[in-house]
Amino acid sequence: MTAAHDIRVLVVDDEQIAAEAHASYVRRLEGFTLAGAARSTRAALEALQAAQAAGEPVQLVLLDMNLTDGHGLDLLRRIRGLGLMPDIIAITAVRELSIVRSAIALGVTQYLVKPFTFAAFRDKLEGYRAYRQALGGGDAAASATAVDQEAIDAALATLRPSGPMPLPKGLLPETLRAVATFLRAAPTPVSATEVAEALQMSRVTARRYLEHLAAQGRARKDPRHGTRGRPELEYRWEG
Repeated sequence: MTAAHDIRVLVVDDEQIAAEAHASYVRRLEGFTLAGAARSTRAALEALQAAQAAGEPVQLVLLDMNLTDGHGLDLLRRIRGLGLMPDIIAITAVRELSIVRSAIALGVTQYLVKPFTFAAFRDKLEGYRAYRQALGGGDAAASATAVDQEAIDAALATLRPSGPMPLPKGLLPETLRAVATFLRAAPTPVSATEVAEALQMSRVTARRYLEHLAAQGRARKDPRHGTRGRPELEYRWEG
């Protein structure tokens, strides 16, 4: 049964299996109602406008960045251009720092990188729900009420995890600490090959940890110039 104050959610993902999985996850969460699932930019815009016209606007969009007929950021710009103001949680495999920064600049509330567990999904949405409730739950009367600095800080704090996020499958905390420590202490940028040799692990493993640090914004990666053959990336500490 749908409660009157449930948050209405639209899933936007061009992969059928992913869209169905995320829709299933939404149905499992208390306080959320699935408003629909869209597989393209066009379908998403149509669903949002139809919901708005019916007097049941979508309040949260779970947005993939790679869509068959456009990019998620372009869709977000079009949503705002239509005067629609749902909150957005990016759910995507895209991890490029420039995309993450653009998403945040365009108002993305949370960013969840694929693949992830249901627990990670639940934490993001429950954090969003707490944030929404702290700011009046989207109620029109509450929206006109002024809030103080403490209330704003408390609301924004609900979007930040209180503990460390779970690592992607296959990554170990101890190894991540070792790679991060080595990278932090390195006087110059290092490659995955150099990290692998120093820490006695495979190059593939070293690169996975370095890429994870880069995705978190704790490391910066750049192409290493002057190398022969296949271009190599180098990493420097940014944490």
